[in-house]
Amino acid sequence: RISPAPFSFVFAPADLSDSTLSYTETEATNSLITAPGEFSDASMSPDATKPSHWCSVAYWEHRTRVGRLYAVYDQAVSIFYDLPQGSGFCLGQLNLEQRSESVRRTRSKIGFGIVLSKEPDGVWAYNRGEHPIFVNSPTLDAPGGRALVVRKVPPGYSIKVFDFERSGLRQQAPEADAADGPYDPNSVRISFAKGWGPCYSRQFITSCPCWLEILLNNQR
Repeated sequence: RISPAPFSFVFAPADLSDSTLSYTETEATNSLITAPGEFSDASMSPDATKPSHWCSVAYWEHRTRVGRLYAVYDQAVSIFYDLPQGSGFCLGQLNLEQRSESVRRTRSKIGFGIVLSKEPDGVWAYNRGEHPIFVNSPTLDAPGGRALVVRKVPPGYSIKVFDFERSGLRQQAPEADAADGPYDPNSVRISFAKGWGPCYSRQFITSCPCWLEILLNNQR
């Protein structure tokens, strides 16, 4: 369901250390897996005093991951390019030596970005920007369907990007690879300003200039 919703949150500062990682269709999931006891990102380091994070956010530009995984501990997090008097995951401070013109144009459209919020029924995304966002997740796809479903969310609207109940039912079914990469039953992909899939000229998420990969812990 896509619906208008007001929102106002306070967030913890982001870890803005820079790093890049090449993305391929066949290594979309495996590239983010670490062996037990190994932590590829400072934000993922073990700390007995911290509660468990409920998701991690990766920011991509086409096939390149920019910056480190951002672990989310609070119920809600803001992900933005420029948000006066706000804090969270600031994409505007993530540097990359060479950016294409299409990436620079799309980054300029991120603006206030989105708010991700973990609610009792699932994870919601609120579009705070002035341009649409495009969303795909396993629980948005039609049950038993093979076609990729990408939802367009206009500015000022929200959508439940991940449904806990539907996820539990879907994970009882055999796993399958998605049309544009390995199937991950606990991930959400969000593109800023540019859509992808059967209804768009961009067939794959990696053709989108600026997008997010939300890696959910398998916990409610």
